Amino acid sequence: MSDPSQFFKRSTALPFVELRRASRSAACYEKHSHDEFSFGVIDEGAASYLNRQQRHAIAKGDTVTINPGDTHSCNPSAGRWSYRMLFVDSDWIGGLQQEMLCGSMDYRPFEHDYERDTGYFRSFDTLFHTLVSNEEPLSAESELIDWLTPLFSHRSAGSAIEPGAEKLNAVRELLLDRLDENLPLDALCAVSGLNRYQLIRSFRRHYGMAPHAWLLDQRIKRAKQLLRDGMALIETAQRLGFSDQAHFQRHFKRRTAVTPGHYQSCFA
Repeated sequence: MSDPSQFFKRSTALPFVELRRASRSAACYEKHSHDEFSFGVIDEGAASYLNRQQRHAIAKGDTVTINPGDTHSCNPSAGRWSYRMLFVDSDWIGGLQQEMLCGSMDYRPFEHDYERDTGYFRSFDTLFHTLVSNEEPLSAESELIDWLTPLFSHRSAGSAIEPGAEKLNAVRELLLDRLDENLPLDALCAVSGLNRYQLIRSFRRHYGMAPHAWLLDQRIKRAKQLLRDGMALIETAQRLGFSDQAHFQRHFKRRTAVTPGHYQSCFA
């Protein structure tokens, strides 16, 4: 019989990521390990966490980080607890580490067993929501890289040279020309000649937003024009590459504080 407190899902946007959520669970685990890098947050309750032969008391708001092959266990201290986890293919993270660390082939583990920082919790919450809601790969992969960067980038050697503006302009023009398409991050890297880490960091520094956030901003500006011209909401969402009307409405409201329907009614 299935356990309704346990939820597993393979990300549609990023097939190399598996998601897990436990809600009000009393399940306990024996010592075990994973082949993937795994990390997650405690949403409710407290637990006794054993990793690399060190035992920790963790609770709501804490973020656990577990390296591939590390023997660990994590069980509720008393009663029930809730948590969310991501399991990310180790080869994918290894490739990201090479980009961040100037081509170094050294394996870089998570340095700590857990992080007690509300910033990690909040950004994980955003990332998990993006992966559950099946948003486009550009947004999902960019947010995953953003989440992992602080945990590995402090080990990079030297200061990287910023790429020329023409490389970033090529990305900008591609996004504008194909505003309705959900381009993967690899396509932006190909046109710029930058790796994923360089592209996200440099684009944000130059334009004030990561590529996926900048693309959404451009889509919303175009949507406002189409809505003022009288285009139907569902057609506007489809024309601009949103997965459905709810996806369109969520991002429109984040940037304008009103729904698309309310905005359009002001110009009727």
